[in-house]
Amino acid sequence: MGVLSTKHFIKLEGAPKEDIQHLIDTGLMFKEVLDRPIKKVPSLTGKNVVNLFFENSTRTRMSFELAEKRLSADVTNFSASSSSLNKGESFKDTIQNIHAMKMDCVVMRHPVPGSCLQLTKYVDAIVINAGDGKHEHPTQAMLDMMSLYEKFGYLKGLKVAIIGDISHSRVALSNIHGLITMGAEVTLCGPPHLIPIGIKELGVSVSHDVDEVVEWADVLNILRIQRERMGVGLIPSVREYRDFFGITQERLNRHKKEIVIMHPGPMNRGVEIDSSVADGDQAIILDQVLNGVAVRMSILYSLLGPEEEGKDEKK
Repeated sequence: MGVLSTKHFIKLEGAPKEDIQHLIDTGLMFKEVLDRPIKKVPSLTGKNVVNLFFENSTRTRMSFELAEKRLSADVTNFSASSSSLNKGESFKDTIQNIHAMKMDCVVMRHPVPGSCLQLTKYVDAIVINAGDGKHEHPTQAMLDMMSLYEKFGYLKGLKVAIIGDISHSRVALSNIHGLITMGAEVTLCGPPHLIPIGIKELGVSVSHDVDEVVEWADVLNILRIQRERMGVGLIPSVREYRDFFGITQERLNRHKKEIVIMHPGPMNRGVEIDSSVADGDQAIILDQVLNGVAVRMSILYSLLGPEEEGKDEKK
């Protein structure tokens, strides 16, 4: 049993501050491992991990696989096209296969919100959520928070603006839960119809004036416009979105301030963010990528590794 307050890592909603800080601190430790000539430790030797991806993914899947191999776990990859999920039978079959393979941990991405929580009811293995529909993407939020903690040395009181399509973003929701728990101030900014109704109840502010938000913020976390999730017509045009909400070099130059630029990827360059901004000195986007491996090593180790001395057994 690991050292966190729960057996699984499904969401950041309700996650204790102590768990989040432990994962950040352990992630920073593992980042030092990634800087060594030999980037591998035997921490999870003999543990079996399956990556179960029902949605296409490049960065998240590669990051998890690299993290697992850096910890010396045995890794099995499984992919399924979204069309096979229509009747739900393949999900049941998959559960039976996991039981048969005696896996210690399942890392799952699935298009249906709540699917990872459902999986915990059917398997004995530890379940880690790699993104479930529009619900949460907790490991992305953890790497974002680790990147900010590494940059600033604190999260409490940090002014973080999340800009873009909040309604369709599981990254935004996980970041909101995590950052508010850690004491950061969060403002959401985007077109009114892409901001969920009632979102202020989570403790965030909402603005539709991106220049006002840039002037306020220490950090801009810029979200991708997810046209594949939206359907047609939610933004009038790419050009109009860029004019009103795009983070351009010209817009940043007007404010004449130091500000940290983040993006969970993949980026629509020239839409929500300009290349000159994404590749500029204020961006920590590539740091986020490396920290993604380190913090996922932290999560895997904290759930699957040897229990720390003095810790009570977790539920």
